Amino acid sequence: MNLPESRSTADPAPPQTGKIAKHHLEEWRGKAYVYLCVLLLVVIIFSIVVFIASRGLTPFISQGVSIKEMLFGLKWAPEDDTPVFGALPFLVGSFSTSLIAALIAAPLGICASIFMTEIMPKTGKSVLQPAIELLAGIPSVVYGFVGLSVIVPFLRHTFPGQGVGIMAGAIVLSVMILPTITSIATDALRSLPAGLKEGSYALGATRWQTIARIILPTTMPALLTGVVLGIARAFGEALAVQMVIGNAPHIPHSLFESATTLTSIITLSMGNTTTGSLHNNALWSLALILLIMTFLFVFIVRLLERRVKRS
Repeated sequence: MNLPESRSTADPAPPQTGKIAKHHLEEWRGKAYVYLCVLLLVVIIFSIVVFIASRGLTPFISQGVSIKEMLFGLKWAPEDDTPVFGALPFLVGSFSTSLIAALIAAPLGICASIFMTEIMPKTGKSVLQPAIELLAGIPSVVYGFVGLSVIVPFLRHTFPGQGVGIMAGAIVLSVMILPTITSIATDALRSLPAGLKEGSYALGATRWQTIARIILPTTMPALLTGVVLGIARAFGEALAVQMVIGNAPHIPHSLFESATTLTSIITLSMGNTTTGSLHNNALWSLALILLIMTFLFVFIVRLLERRVKRS
């Protein structure tokens, strides 16, 4: 007599197909959302580049302006009977203020980061770092107003000239880019492997010898990345520099003479031009130069980041 087989209690439970399908659906939605955001970002960036390039190249293609005249000309006279568009004074002003600001802010930012990470980490993290981060949240117009009220009178009474000029703009910009340089330098120093410092101390090196011969050379590419980003930030600043530089379209012979920058001339003149006119398109050409310089700074940062990864 054959007895019916009893069902084993250890049989596996049926798969939860509903939960698996729901999980795959949520994963597909997440990927689709991320890809859509990336695609939208690429389209926006590409559209900005195409729009600025189409406007900025018009004077050279169809309106008879020479690229050599634009880059190396000394006179900017768009209202003359024969308009002249020499942007060299603006390029000199932009590069001068940005580089001098980096020369001022880079030592301060790197020394502040060393203080916060190697000398007094607790005090630096609780006091100095929040104070520096607070500088990044101050609007540009406030920096410009402080520079106009404090820095310009100080330079006027200390050095020859009216106080406005390259040096005033560079000092204002140095304070504005200080948080960028300090933050990147601090992150680079904190990411340094502890074994390097411990090995240096084990060999008998002092703290300052370790900082000078181990920490700074090892993190130098990352520190230079912060400096380059600070220069890029200073190069594109408009309002604060416009308030203290004097806005004179000529090449200054002194750091205390009035000058102007690419961003200043664009913001001052764009509202007074007609869309499609030669003057308006020439301002778009200056904007295209700014965009190209931004890409150049990004390219330099990428090269420095590759050096960091290889090291």
